[in-house]
Amino acid sequence: MEKFEGYMFTALCSTNFLISCLLFSRVTREQREPYMDELFHVPQAQKYCQGKFNEWDPMITTLPGLYLVSVGVIKPVVWLTELTGEVVCSTAMLRFINLLFNCGNLYLIYLLLCKLHLREKMRTTSRRVLSALSLSTFPVLYFFNFLYYTDAGSTFFILFTYLMTLYGCHKASALLGVCSVLFRQTNIIWVAFCAATLVAGKMDDAWRVEHTKKRDEKSAPSQIPLSFSGAKRILLFTLEFLTSPNHVKAVLLVAWPYALVGVGFLVFVALNDGIVVGDRTSHEACLNFPQLFYFFSFSLFFSLPVSLCYHRVLRFLQAVKKQPLFFLLVTGISLLLVWKFTFVHKYLLADNRHFPFYVWKKLFQRHELVRFLLIPPYIFAGWNFLDSFKSRSLFWSLAFLACLVATTVPQKLLEFRYFIVPYLMYRLHMPLPSLPRLIGEFLLYTAVNVATIYIFITKTFHWPDSTATQRFMW
Repeated sequence: MEKFEGYMFTALCSTNFLISCLLFSRVTREQREPYMDELFHVPQAQKYCQGKFNEWDPMITTLPGLYLVSVGVIKPVVWLTELTGEVVCSTAMLRFINLLFNCGNLYLIYLLLCKLHLREKMRTTSRRVLSALSLSTFPVLYFFNFLYYTDAGSTFFILFTYLMTLYGCHKASALLGVCSVLFRQTNIIWVAFCAATLVAGKMDDAWRVEHTKKRDEKSAPSQIPLSFSGAKRILLFTLEFLTSPNHVKAVLLVAWPYALVGVGFLVFVALNDGIVVGDRTSHEACLNFPQLFYFFSFSLFFSLPVSLCYHRVLRFLQAVKKQPLFFLLVTGISLLLVWKFTFVHKYLLADNRHFPFYVWKKLFQRHELVRFLLIPPYIFAGWNFLDSFKSRSLFWSLAFLACLVATTVPQKLLEFRYFIVPYLMYRLHMPLPSLPRLIGEFLLYTAVNVATIYIFITKTFHWPDSTATQRFMW
């Protein structure tokens, strides 16, 4: 069975790479010159290729991880093949680096699915392989495999970091976490999540022991109490755990590599006087709480074939009927957050090359009340998201939600690329869906990929004050 699975996965990897190469060739023929953020990334990488490591474009907001990896891959290839001239570190060659990351992401997703769903290993061969293929073609991530952006590499190193954490290789995981931060500074949150999973495991064990003694079966670690008394018990237990020298010592013995990464990042922030490297005025943090609602809606759409069913909708309606006061409270808080904490970035209103521009213009700007009328769907999307985690432990779920909030809420700009890693983490931890549902997911992703790549290639336009060709993209 394992041999057959290996052959199946190898065949899918080869097919995926071949199709991606064909698409890459077409995209590169149509858009030979750097486009959008590539206007900053490509020249910077070319400077590194020329050995000019002390030159830096002040408009670049991320650390130089992508450029260092690009040079580390391209230079040996150039030396072995004796390439010269403009082809060396050309836009096409630099973009191809992300196609290699795409292959790595497919393999890492497969390994993560095997590790996370180990108990179902003998019964889920085809489902694991198809899940890995489907998630590697997740539209927002897959699109940027054909351009020189940081997303493919950033995702690769985060997935690799988490895989090493699951295997207990915490020093390697911390080192890979540093690499991920070099691609995107906010990845420090997912490095913290890797450490938090270790803390959550210890807390789950302590919670289980404590409540086994009290024979309180209703407080099993896999259940999240939806009451004030339950929240109070969790808070008191967390404070007790974090102030216990024995528990803190046990955690530090395994999590110290991540702590070193965290300390190093704090030193960087202090020396840099902030997280962003360049163009700081356009990347200011704020408390944009509706970003959570946008993410829940985004997750509901892309997980529709694997997460939504008639019984789940029925369970939601029963939950509303059973706990009306709780849902009224959630609705009231949501209204307040949408009313007082909605921020709109200038890029969202001005840049008509991005899909979020049209989402905002066609939906949110139709009427001032639209953002409030969307609250019931937000609540359902959030409930559906949390319901998918009911098989996960209490403190793991809390750690994930804390990292999700830290990733999304400070972002002023509605940018779907920021949702890639949290969505993949969410989808990886869902129970493995049935084969028909996975086929539905793969077909949805394929349809969206075909549509977005087709639009990017064929639906070009020009701004009145510019002769440059503009294209639509995520």
